[in-house]
Amino acid sequence: MMNKNSKIYIAGHRGLVGSAIERKLRKEGFNNLILKTSSELNLINQKETNEFFEHEKPEYVFLSAAKVGGILANSTYPAEFLYNNLMISSNIINASCKSGVKKLVNLGSSCIYPKCAPQPMKEDCLLTSSLEKTNEGYAIAKIAAIKLCNYYNKQYGTNFISLMPTNQYGINDNFNMKTAHLLPMLLRRFHLAKLLYEENFDEIIKDLKKRKIGYSYDEQIDFNNKESVIEILNKIGAYKDKVIVWGDGSVYRELMSSDDLADAAFYLMQNKDYNEIGELVNITGGDDIKLSDLYEIIKKITGVKQKIEYDTAKPNGTFRKLMDDTKIKQLGWSPKIKLEEGIKSVYKWYQLSL
Repeated sequence: MMNKNSKIYIAGHRGLVGSAIERKLRKEGFNNLILKTSSELNLINQKETNEFFEHEKPEYVFLSAAKVGGILANSTYPAEFLYNNLMISSNIINASCKSGVKKLVNLGSSCIYPKCAPQPMKEDCLLTSSLEKTNEGYAIAKIAAIKLCNYYNKQYGTNFISLMPTNQYGINDNFNMKTAHLLPMLLRRFHLAKLLYEENFDEIIKDLKKRKIGYSYDEQIDFNNKESVIEILNKIGAYKDKVIVWGDGSVYRELMSSDDLADAAFYLMQNKDYNEIGELVNITGGDDIKLSDLYEIIKKITGVKQKIEYDTAKPNGTFRKLMDDTKIKQLGWSPKIKLEEGIKSVYKWYQLSL
């Protein structure tokens, strides 16, 4: 169990999950934290990683560093997603073993489960059938990390545990319209649509200058030309009279606040070891939401007045991808943040951070 003076390394502390873990640790009074940016430490480089662990000798490790992205990014750059994530996790897990780390928490992803896994997805359905092709490279890297932790535990007696969180959202999320995941992409689209309805171009331009839009749109905008700005907003689905969303809204998605995930990671680090958890455990609330209902919640929170229009020419994606919460509940943990409360909190942070 960590104490307040324990030396703790958070790999990926600037990301969505890593920053939530840092907030949780500091809230609990843990301040002996090792934090390195990618420019300070290249985790893809084995030599650099080994030297870092030999020098710093962290006692506890949260492995949340990863190259992440949405469906488009995963399907466009599969080699990078596989190689980078494979190297990051392998280097950290191996170096943790060699340097005598007391305990490691490996953060994975629900995409490790087969495309056609029975719903809700239990931990034992891992590797029972083929993966979703659009993010196969990323998933394979995450599966390899789970197996590596498991094998190191069996061969070397380490205490490395793997957590498989459901879809995350929260503070420090990625809002790039090309690479973002579902919720931050929708939140930004609705926010910009609201500003366009209000003709608040000062705030629109502030937003577009603060965060990348993605694709090649950032280079196309003429900020001195309102029509140019409107054209770009239309391209990402934000109009003065409507907000366009993909599919027909009939599919379901599970979402969890990154602060809940950080709470789970802290709880399991402090209270449960590998012999109690086994190979992996789902971090989930065991429930999901229909996308049409999610759109209405986001519309309400952002204050959008326009209608929601469905682009049914675009794909819906997998109908349902729900994780089973039986094991994590048996281990004594469940999420605390309700979806609407969590989205409100993130939207408030998004506006204040502009």
